[in-house]
Amino acid sequence: MDDKALEAVLFDISQLLLARGEMLATAESCTGGLIAAACTDLAGSSQWFERGFVTYSNAAKTELLDVPAALIDTHGAVSEPVARAMAEGALARSAAQASVAVTGVAGPTGGSADKPVGTVWLAWCVDGRTHSALHHFPGDRAAVRAATVRLALRQLAHLLRE
Repeated sequence: MDDKALEAVLFDISQLLLARGEMLATAESCTGGLIAAACTDLAGSSQWFERGFVTYSNAAKTELLDVPAALIDTHGAVSEPVARAMAEGALARSAAQASVAVTGVAGPTGGSADKPVGTVWLAWCVDGRTHSALHHFPGDRAAVRAATVRLALRQLAHLLRE
C-alpha cells in the first residue's frame, strides 16, 4: 500500500467514524505511535481521533492500559491475550468507541524461535467486539513497522464497514 492508498484508507476510516459519531484510540507497542501519527496526518482528525497510547514497555502496558502483569508474565508482551487487553484497555482509558492495538517484534533483535522478528499481534475493538490477528511480516525494522500500520488501518476500516 503506497501513501495514496494509505490516505484513502484513512479517509474511509474518518468518514465511517464520523458517520457513527465515534472516536478512535490507538494502543501501540512495536509501532511506537506510527498509527496515531498516520491518523493525525489527516486534516480534521481531531473530529474522530481521540488519543493514542504508546506503551512500549511492559510497565506502560500495565499502568496506562490496565493490562494485567500476570497476563504479560504468562503469555509474553507479544501475544494475543496482551494485544486484546491493550485494545480493550485503550477503550476503557479513553472516550473512544473503537480501538486498534499492536504488539510485536520489529527487530532487528528481540526475536526468538517462538516469536521471530516480524511477529506482530494486532487487535481491534469495534461495536463492542474484540478481534485479533497474528501476522509475520518480512523485512527490516522499518518494513515490519510500516506493514503493521497498513494492516492495522486496513482491517480497522473493514471492521467499521461490517
